[in-house]
Amino acid sequence: MKSIYIMLTRSETILSRLVYLVTRDAYTHASISFDENLTTFYSSSRKDGHTIFPAGPCREALNSGYYGNYHHIPCAVYELKVENDAYEAACKEVASIMANADHYHFNILGLLLCRFGIPYHRKHHFFCSEFVGEILCRSKAFRLPKDSSLMRPNDYASLPGLLCRFQGRISDLANSICTVPAAGY
Repeated sequence: MKSIYIMLTRSETILSRLVYLVTRDAYTHASISFDENLTTFYSSSRKDGHTIFPAGPCREALNSGYYGNYHHIPCAVYELKVENDAYEAACKEVASIMANADHYHFNILGLLLCRFGIPYHRKHHFFCSEFVGEILCRSKAFRLPKDSSLMRPNDYASLPGLLCRFQGRISDLANSICTVPAAGY
């Protein structure tokens, strides 16, 4: 068995503030990681850290980029135990998307339709929680309770089988990883 990690956050970007205003969800962004030290997360988000566009597949790190500058934002990390073949398939899915990142874009229309419960898939387009859901579905790591285009970040917090390993601020998460062995965060 291996672990896949899902991090949920609520940043201070314009899009995150709009999503929060509409949903009142505790978390407005989802990322996925395959590293027990949580050094790299993957998502579909802003590429430069501050503006909505350009957006698409990106790497995120706790101590640099947006999170490095805004270390006080709330976050939670959930662990999903999966079979080795599902883990490998999920890693390959992300690697393939990242290798072709220029061909992928942010699914802004899908994000809007998600709010109204209307599933909408566009080839090579994802919003953050849809990205995480697609990786889990394509790799057969987890069967979602609804279409990946309807998954909101907060939905991951209540999925059976996902264990909450951390809740707090980004800076506290980064500090706990640096000071506590990986299994203890």
